[in-house]
Amino acid sequence: MINYKHLHYFWVVAKEGGIARASERLHLTPQTISGQISLLEDSLGEALFNRVGRNLELTDTGRLALSYADEIFVLGGELEEVLHNLPSDRPLVFKVGVADVVPKSIAYRLLAPALRLADPVRIVCRENNINALLAELALHRIDLVIADCPIPHNVDVHGFNHQLGECGISFFAMSQYAPKLQKCFPQSLNGAPMLLPGETAVAHSRLLKWFEKINIHPRIVGEFDDSALMKAFGQAGAGIFIAPTPIAAEVEKKYGVVVVGQTDEVREQFYAISVERKISHPAVVAITETAREWLFRDTPPQIERKSNRKIT
Repeated sequence: MINYKHLHYFWVVAKEGGIARASERLHLTPQTISGQISLLEDSLGEALFNRVGRNLELTDTGRLALSYADEIFVLGGELEEVLHNLPSDRPLVFKVGVADVVPKSIAYRLLAPALRLADPVRIVCRENNINALLAELALHRIDLVIADCPIPHNVDVHGFNHQLGECGISFFAMSQYAPKLQKCFPQSLNGAPMLLPGETAVAHSRLLKWFEKINIHPRIVGEFDDSALMKAFGQAGAGIFIAPTPIAAEVEKKYGVVVVGQTDEVREQFYAISVERKISHPAVVAITETAREWLFRDTPPQIERKSNRKIT
């Protein structure tokens, strides 16, 4: 890989017409500059200058390198000027990844406090599976991941799991089916058409274990990684579906369905995952504080570190 400090010395020498004048501009000795250019030539495997008496003339390779160096350092100067002249009131950019298994209503309620900060914030929201989002977090392309589980043990990422809290789940169905299902819940679920979160969702396995524990065997007709798509199928009458209890009233109103029962034995958990133990980003602070006050009032905040993983 090119050493850009060496390339800059070459660029100045070519522009100034010689090492002596370049040394005055760079405040370096001629010997230092000459040595750095020699290192650049060694790394490129080509000579950049020919000595003609006491003067230096660019080789064909040198002229080609100079044309690229012109673009590189002119663009660098433009970047520096743009950054120095950015408006002081520009919005703070907050990049957050939301795992696709997290209900959209929960994601919105968690993120909304960031938009109400005194200083303007621009949210860049990305949705994907948790492994892909954690890879983005490791590369510092996003500031936070909101997920339904802590960092999986098989993911090679060093980070901190900030548990926002947990809640029970509610079951929903179209209104014409509700009275029968409500009457003997949860036994009424036996043989009933059921829509489940996809296998990547933590709630999937917890639901199946709960069904087995209470000896209930619903007829599973669909599994969905996207919680909104699952609700759309439920709204169309394809089957019973679940959502976190704190947003039950919102789900009823939005999808025209009815709660047929709820349980606290199956718990939905939500985490804010960051690369820093101490949350300092103002948007993240607003999100975590609001979640603990609104959504999960009965759950104390917890921070878990995944210390045996490294960010690559």
